[in-house]
Amino acid sequence: MDFSHINEQGRAKMVDVTDKDETFREAKAAGTVNVRTETMELIKSGGVKKGDVLSVAQIAGIMAAKKTSDIIPMCHPLTLSGVDISFELTDTQIHITAAVKCKGSTGVEMEALTAVSTAALTIYDMCKAVQRDITITDIRLLYKSGGKSGVFER
Repeated sequence: MDFSHINEQGRAKMVDVTDKDETFREAKAAGTVNVRTETMELIKSGGVKKGDVLSVAQIAGIMAAKKTSDIIPMCHPLTLSGVDISFELTDTQIHITAAVKCKGSTGVEMEALTAVSTAALTIYDMCKAVQRDITITDIRLLYKSGGKSGVFER
């Protein structure tokens, strides 16, 4: 069992990445928002009172990726070189994908997962007045590369 995140006093600590090489790092994450057909029609037609749901969710996801270290306690602050949030819509689902890139000494998996989560929560927030039983499911890491642990692909 690896306890490198625990210091001598038994308290959590941020992992020291001082000696890690800076490499190109990329991660992709995804998640799904499940809505009723009527809610999807409002999203597609721009009929949601709070505004353009997908544009706002996209901006929220990008902003969240940039601020991940502010809300996830042991995440290192990173200078991201790219964040892309995309949506694929069906009759009752919004599939969200986030791709995050940087050149750094630690990975961007948490930034990609935070981007997807925040985009999904934003969709919920904007649509909750018309549908309270919206569900957010399957938030997961799809891909990561860079660093000595190599490539992960789901």
